[in-house]
Amino acid sequence: MRLLGVRETPLSIDEVFAAVSAPGAGGIAVFAGTVRDNDHARAVTGLSYSAHPTVEQQLRAVMEKVAADHPVIGLAAVHRVGDLRIGDIAVIVAASSAHRAEAFAAGRRLIDDLKAQVPIWKHQTFADGGDEWVGAC
Repeated sequence: MRLLGVRETPLSIDEVFAAVSAPGAGGIAVFAGTVRDNDHARAVTGLSYSAHPTVEQQLRAVMEKVAADHPVIGLAAVHRVGDLRIGDIAVIVAASSAHRAEAFAAGRRLIDDLKAQVPIWKHQTFADGGDEWVGAC
């Protein structure tokens, strides 16, 4: 694990890419999740993420499991909390490995497990005046 964090400040793809770069990395897979303007055919006007106080420990555990199961050189994951606007980057994960297939597999597993297991919640507001809370990530 080269970088992990949960922050209120904007995220940088360059920072995450640099964190997993290495001379032996023949493949680096980077995923960035952004705030979209719709969800289930409803117009989204904004959202806010909040996290449990143990969020970084949970994220570390997810990353350790991915590293144990995949031949990675480096892993990185950062997630925003607080109020975000449409188009803002909410999460970035990256995995590097000697080969692209392993990097893709580890990156996919990292984002999927982060969304399923790390205690981050999304509160969406809609153009129709409604709102909803969505489970982890």
